[in-house]
This record gives sequence, structure tokens and C-alpha cells, in this order.
Amino acid sequence: MFESINPATGHLIKQYPAMSAAMLTAALEDARSAATAWARVDVSVRASMLERLATLLETNQQALVRLIVQEVGKPLAEARAELDKCALLCRYYATHAADFLASESIETAAQDSQVSHQPLGVVLGIMPWNFPFWQVFRFAVPVLTAGNTALLKHAPNVCGCALAIEALFLEAGYPEGVLRALLIEVDRVESVIQHAAVQGVALTGSERAGAAVAAIAGRAIKKTVLELGGSDPYLICEDADLDLAAAKCVQSRLNNCGQTCISAKRLLVHAAVLEPFTQKLVAEIAKRRMGDPEDETTNLGPMARADLRTNLQRQVDASVAAGAHCVLGGNVPEGPGLFYPPTVLTQVRPGMPAFDEEVFGPVVAIIAVQDDADAIGLANQSAYGLGAAVFTQDIERAKRLAHQLECGACFINDFVKSDPRLPFGGIKRSGYGREMSALGIREFVNVKTIYVGAVG
Repeated sequence: MFESINPATGHLIKQYPAMSAAMLTAALEDARSAATAWARVDVSVRASMLERLATLLETNQQALVRLIVQEVGKPLAEARAELDKCALLCRYYATHAADFLASESIETAAQDSQVSHQPLGVVLGIMPWNFPFWQVFRFAVPVLTAGNTALLKHAPNVCGCALAIEALFLEAGYPEGVLRALLIEVDRVESVIQHAAVQGVALTGSERAGAAVAAIAGRAIKKTVLELGGSDPYLICEDADLDLAAAKCVQSRLNNCGQTCISAKRLLVHAAVLEPFTQKLVAEIAKRRMGDPEDETTNLGPMARADLRTNLQRQVDASVAAGAHCVLGGNVPEGPGLFYPPTVLTQVRPGMPAFDEEVFGPVVAIIAVQDDADAIGLANQSAYGLGAAVFTQDIERAKRLAHQLECGACFINDFVKSDPRLPFGGIKRSGYGREMSALGIREFVNVKTIYVGAVG
């Protein structure tokens, strides 16, 4: 039995029974059967369904926002923004999918040489709770539009969102079996990956989960795309616009109460501007109002689960014990709900959890650096490589630094964000493969060469 619990109040929202073995087997067979017919549907028809899906997201926004807020605890404005982004993604692929999947003619000695993009079949998506609609849509939309069918194993605390997403795709006109939510326990995922119907797996989650899924899929020789954790470094140069940098860092770090892989987690600040930047950062944080996420004036909600908050406090305490200085926050507040105050740690260095680990909550780590070489060295001294940012008024300098940073995306004078038009993913222990853009829709296709030789 799965439970959805409101993290702002601790109250039970609803219980959901796990699928029986027979139901799971039926879902797998339905997905395999649907894949054969769905692959034959012209890509222009598959893409046209995305317009209806986007419209449904907008017409049902109020109910969907409430569902997100209650299951995850994010503020109303953030939930609306998440749904708006899903609609944008749908319309992007509705416009461009046919071009992305079109056969390409390559000049060779043959009469004709082509590279085609054909669906693989059934793809399993293992998705996290932190962006319960966006994470699923950025997996499912390109996978389905490429002609595959999808099985969704969502996080157990957002079963309501999982079932609502399945219902939206059906209402938009997608055939039965094209997208199916699986309400199953973690220990049953291995059997799904190993099932003959499943041809690939996409996972967004922790590095531990990614390593486990990659090992299972590897033994079965099945394609995987992994988007895992991050500890994004933000370089604040001595010539940066400090007001802009502070505002962007706070916006990034406190989005979704800091529970996002791409977030300003390690701020590498030039020593010459360390004090004024820290003051501006704290002043920006003071503008935030923590409280009931269903209140329109709230812009910082609770954390999603008790175990996440407990681990966050462990990381803060261990970092302080190792020499970090806590200048703001740092302790679990009294009262109901899983709230945690925005926390700023200074004098952070390698060897502390705030530097070495992914810190999944509203905690900012500030590291003083002496120059660009020092900043790059410390930025890259991480097991992760998802995003990074550089703040400086010298754009050519910023571009040089961006090329030296070990990451999948680097933003200059802005915070890291995902965009349907741009490939998204990481390197090192942040995973591999790309989502979105032309690259994303081609991750789960058979790139087939067709060669026509001479006749007679």
C-alpha cells in the first residue's frame, strides 16, 4: 500500500494499493501489444496529439496544481510554472518532432544511403517526486512521439500525480497501453527491466538508484539514459554584478525548497567580493516567506519527506563540526510540517558533506577562491557534473571558464535550468544520455542505415 502524505501538515491524503502480479503482467503485455500498432502511426499524427495534451494541462491546471502542492509541498506559483513548462514541451515537439525523426540522406557510393529513426518498443521511465509532472513529461513526450510506448514507475509518494498523468494522456487521445502508470514496489522493478517487452530504461534519481538500474539493464543488454544527482558550482567572479548574482543564486537554490538536481549548491566566490556577496545573498533570502504552500504569499514550502530533512540536518551538522560556519538557519524548526529554513554555510571546503555530497534542500555552501584557476579546480573537484554557472561582466572570460567546467550545461549570468530546445543531462556521476531537443527524442530509437547498391 502506498501513501500520499501532505508534507506541510503531515496528514494522509490517500492510500493506493500496489498492483498485483497479474495486473503488472497485463500492463507489460498491453504495452508490448500497443507498441506494434503505435509504431505504425505516422509521426505527424503522434505529434498532433501533443497539442491536445498541452491544452488539457492548461484547462485542468487548477486541479493539477492542487494535486502537486498537496503531494510534494511546493508553492502554488512553482506548481503552475511546472505545468506551464510541460505544455511548452508538448508544443515544442508538436512543431519539431517530424523534422527530428525524418530520414537523412547521406552521400555515398550507393544509389541511395539513408539513416532512419525507428522506435524501439516499450521504454520504462523511473521518475522522481520533486517535479512530478515535468520529469514525467520530459521523459514520456519524446519517447511516445518517437513511436515507443511507455511504462511509468513514479515515486511512491506521488501516486496521485502518476495516475493523473496517465488519465491526461488517455483524454488527449493516446490509445490504451501507450502510457501506463505502474504502482509497484522498488523490489519489483528489476523484473520489469528484465521483461522481454522492455527495450530501454530512463531514470531520473539518485546515483545509487542509477547504478542499480544500469547494472540490471546492462546484464539484460538494454539501453539506459540516466539523469542523476548534482552539486552544481556557481563561480562568482570579482567583477560580477553582485546584486544579479545573489538574486539568481537564491532563486536557483530555493526553487522547490532546494530539492532539485540543478541548483546553486556550491558558490565559489572570489575572495575580493566574498563579504559583500554574502551580505547580498542573505538579504535576498530574507525576502522569502516560508509557510503554507497553498497560500499565494508563500514562496518557500516544506521538504517532501521526513527522511530527506533528517539527512539534510546530518549534512549541515557534520559540515559545521568539520569547520564550516553557519551564518543563517541550520536547525529544524518547531511545529508541524517538514519545513527547513534557508541555511547559509561559509568557510566550506573539500571533505565536508556540504562540499562533497549532493545537498538536497535549501542549504547554500560558500567557498572562497583566489582566482579563476582556483575556482575551476574546486568546481571540478566533485563526483558530479550536471550543471554550472559563471557570473562575470566579461563574457569572453565566462565562455573560457565555461569550457573548462566539467558539466553537461553551463549558464552565464543566469541560473541553470532545463529548456525543451536544449539538450539536458550530465557527465561523471551525474549520469549519461540526453533529454529534450533533437538529441532527446533520438535516445530511444533504432538509428538504422539503409543502403541501396547498384542493380544490374
